[in-house]
Amino acid sequence: MLILGLNMFHADSSAAILDDGKIVFAVAEERLNRHKHYGGFPALAVRACIDASGAKLSDIGHVAVGQDSDAHLAKKVQYALANPAKILNFMRMRQRKETMRDVRALLAEALDADPSKLKFQTHYVEHHLAHIASAYYCSPWEKAAGFSYDGSGDFVSTMMACCEGTDIKILDRVFLPHSLGSFYTMICDFIGYQKYGDEGKVMGLAPYGRDTYVDEIRKIVVRKNGNFQLDMSYFRPLGSSQGMQVLLDGTVRLARHFSEKMEKSFGPPRAPYAEITQRDMDLAFAMQHCFEEVFFHLLNELHGHVPEENLAMAGGCALNSVANGKVFSRTPFRRTWIQPAAGDEGLAIGAALHAYHAILKMPRREQMNHAYLGPEFSVPQIEATLDSASVKYQKLEREPLLDAIAGEMANGNVVGWFQGRMEWGPRALGNRSIVTHPGLPNMKDVLNARIKHREWFRPFAPAILAEAQHEYFEHDHPSPYMLHVYKIRPDKRKHLGAVNHVDDTGRLQTVTREENPLYYDLIQTFGKKTGIPVILNTSFNENEPIVCTPQEAVDCFRRTKMDVLAIGPFLARKSIAE
Repeated sequence: MLILGLNMFHADSSAAILDDGKIVFAVAEERLNRHKHYGGFPALAVRACIDASGAKLSDIGHVAVGQDSDAHLAKKVQYALANPAKILNFMRMRQRKETMRDVRALLAEALDADPSKLKFQTHYVEHHLAHIASAYYCSPWEKAAGFSYDGSGDFVSTMMACCEGTDIKILDRVFLPHSLGSFYTMICDFIGYQKYGDEGKVMGLAPYGRDTYVDEIRKIVVRKNGNFQLDMSYFRPLGSSQGMQVLLDGTVRLARHFSEKMEKSFGPPRAPYAEITQRDMDLAFAMQHCFEEVFFHLLNELHGHVPEENLAMAGGCALNSVANGKVFSRTPFRRTWIQPAAGDEGLAIGAALHAYHAILKMPRREQMNHAYLGPEFSVPQIEATLDSASVKYQKLEREPLLDAIAGEMANGNVVGWFQGRMEWGPRALGNRSIVTHPGLPNMKDVLNARIKHREWFRPFAPAILAEAQHEYFEHDHPSPYMLHVYKIRPDKRKHLGAVNHVDDTGRLQTVTREENPLYYDLIQTFGKKTGIPVILNTSFNENEPIVCTPQEAVDCFRRTKMDVLAIGPFLARKSIAE
């Protein structure tokens, strides 16, 4: 039984394919068309899924879409009527979405197929239900609390559920305009971070701030009766677009979120790229602090209804790794399973799994043990790319390659590491990574100056052997998908100078040999040379989506000041590559 899952005409469009309940392949469209956060139809991703499965489009039995425009229609109409100026826009959007629901026609056009030969059934899965499904059905548990939160989806911002067996029972929803995601986005917008996806950047700014504005920001997002509400006087009306618009070319555009009341309360908004002031840092601090207060309030309320130790979580806000790292000290939950593609690209997997388990009533068979679900390339393909680019290289066996790259990192050199299948989700997890020494205090500045060009306040991440985690960090709950931030132990901070954030934390990736043998052995080899079983890991890109193909990796290597490229079994050094 083949099931195709889709996130389409929404930010981070994507596709995934299941074969008898097993995830065969999954990829976000942005990795293939190189258009960051692409929000159109995922035609390239669908084709990649079909090719990876070895099937034809006509073999697909079910297509599951991670949105349902008919969900909560009465709530949407009620909100539109309360904002008369938005009614015409609401009707236009409604009409556009109806034309987008013809999945059969869309797939036939994208893959040049005869629509009469496509016999699949189509299932529309509510946005947040697909999010929870993407976490729970991938977890190892037979029972868990389910939680999803983000800006919005199908007019809902938050969902709480009881998950047991193959069933997900929805317990509560938070409807728009009340949204923790919108709250976070509004503050980011006010301090000059106005692009979709900028919220993750500002999370790194928060530790530089002070508690100056916590009491005032707490008035904007208020805990109430086991739930929360926003004071909408601080926001512009989001309208029927729910604050986000996908343009015809797939570009995702955010509407301005903050109202004039923010300016009256906190002064003029910061212009993008202007100097960051202490006020901006203090607002970021208050934003993260109040976000966490409400988040833990909701989780404690959920635990009262589902008194389990297991928490399955997804949604764009579940990428807030700082909050995730505090779940164990601020709530009764003791284990988390967070979908590595917690943002909206994960809807493709969630919708497909929900169709398989909850709609078709098929039993659960396996858990998701890794996030390496994307494209991979053969050794001849990689070698042909290097030859066509006239890059000089040497081919090494496994152990000499590991020894050479570990030596390069130990010497402070920066390595592009391109191996195996591309990661699913926004994090580079050791197959499309830039890696180097985590202990050199100037390495953060070197990476930013030579390759990444990121804001000065954003930290880089440590990847650590799982068995060494407790030795270096103050919490031992694993973080295989780089979705938890923990304190670094005081005696280890000097060894991790390039990844130790200003508040002495690190957003770690714990690595096991079972998940990624080659990457594990690279870290282990580096540890033998340096005494530190940790490396600095950042995404293999330069202000673009993470590289997917060998050609993109070679191009990034050549145009940046990266020292070394390890691509498959081949090693190229910049000093001799040209």
